[in-house]
Amino acid sequence: MKKLFMIFTGGTISMKIDDVSHSVKPALHAHEIMKNFLGPELTEGTEVIEFSEIPSPSMTPDMMLEISRIIKKIIREDDPIGFIVVHGTDTLEETAFFLDTAIETDLPIIVTGSMKSSSDLGFDGVNNLVSSILVAKSPSSKGRGVLVVMNDQINAASEVTKSNTLSLDTFKSLDYGPVGIVDNKEVLYHRLVTVVRNKLEIDALVDKVYLLKAVAGEDSLIINYLIDQGANGFVIEALGRGNVPPKMIDGIQRALDNDIPVIIASRCPSGRTLDSYGYVGGGKFLTEMGCIMSTSLNGQKARILLMLALSKSKDRDFLKGLFTI
Repeated sequence: MKKLFMIFTGGTISMKIDDVSHSVKPALHAHEIMKNFLGPELTEGTEVIEFSEIPSPSMTPDMMLEISRIIKKIIREDDPIGFIVVHGTDTLEETAFFLDTAIETDLPIIVTGSMKSSSDLGFDGVNNLVSSILVAKSPSSKGRGVLVVMNDQINAASEVTKSNTLSLDTFKSLDYGPVGIVDNKEVLYHRLVTVVRNKLEIDALVDKVYLLKAVAGEDSLIINYLIDQGANGFVIEALGRGNVPPKMIDGIQRALDNDIPVIIASRCPSGRTLDSYGYVGGGKFLTEMGCIMSTSLNGQKARILLMLALSKSKDRDFLKGLFTI
């Protein structure tokens, strides 16, 4: 029988409210979650991999790389139905996007988690696990890239973001909407993924890629400090369409002069960056300097893509081809 592999990394889904501190802490192992919350009908044919038991702020790009290696090894050596990565929600979209960029496969890879712990009323972890299993086992899920399944909605890893600190429907594709839903145990798809990017098969990561946010009056102090510390790349969450305060220009120019790529994302939660404005610090000014627009990618995903891309090349045309879609 073909197996569905469930890779548990931790997160709120594995936590309870501690009686002493009255705070939410890790408490449940992967096999306990499977046994306590899912029946044999759903768990039959599944294999559990306990990768870690960490809250998602502890997830690192190196750990994401290791998860991708595990998945690729299973694909090479086994005949899986697909994969479910159970993950904390704070960095879930980054891991999902990493896997979507680093793994070339038509098999379903689902990333899910829980907004509430098992001690909370309305614990959503069970429903998210059930929906994820249904999506992973659905033949219609093949060839759709990595998917995030939460709150009975199916979103593409390349499009989705965590939009609210508390809501069960926090994971949204703000510009496009979900690609599908789970309704009455039926997996229904509405559309294909809007943007499909090239995959990057990598063996190692480039570190010291930094994400900075532009604010009114921001200067070059942080950029210059990070250059002195050996920065390999920058993603700047710029203002609006992709513009920065003029005082940041000297630092950006210094980075480019040192062959350090600078990607321009937006601090806005939706909409794409575009080099529309030609004033000092405007998007057109920045691209003429040598910066690259992230287009539809938010800052955290643009950073992941730059870390992956730099393991291949820092050639500007190569990088621009990955981001400008």
